[in-house]
Amino acid sequence: MNDTIRRNRVTRFIGTLNQAQELRLSVEDAREGQLVLCLPYSDQIIGNPETGVIHGGAITTLMDTASGSVILCALDEFELCPTLDLRVDYMRPAEPRKPVFARAETYKITRNIIFTRCEAFQENGETIANCVGTFMRIGQEATPKSYRDLITGGEE
Repeated sequence: MNDTIRRNRVTRFIGTLNQAQELRLSVEDAREGQLVLCLPYSDQIIGNPETGVIHGGAITTLMDTASGSVILCALDEFELCPTLDLRVDYMRPAEPRKPVFARAETYKITRNIIFTRCEAFQENGETIANCVGTFMRIGQEATPKSYRDLITGGEE
């Protein structure tokens, strides 16, 4: 599978997630086992109106989405993998009025579990938060074919 196919799959997948659409998440880069998503700044995601700082829930959603979506970049065949555990460590608040990026990677894939790590950062490169996630593999056959075809573009 090439990077264009990976990018298209992730774009279609996050297009089915209401929270990703509400936050206007977009794919910046998709490679084998790696993914970068972007959370654009907007008034909707302000956590502190006095400072304009982004709400931590929006950043957690960005990181959970990136961590779950990077699985599409690691597996040749699409399968849904629900989040089992996501641990987030916040380092500092995001700077107001600037987008936040999440760089995720898979670092171990077993028959039943996929392990990921993710970093949220801004253009200056400073880390906002880190997370590690575990995702349960439920198998390709557990995903309805119509949904699989939507995500894969019917190429499987």
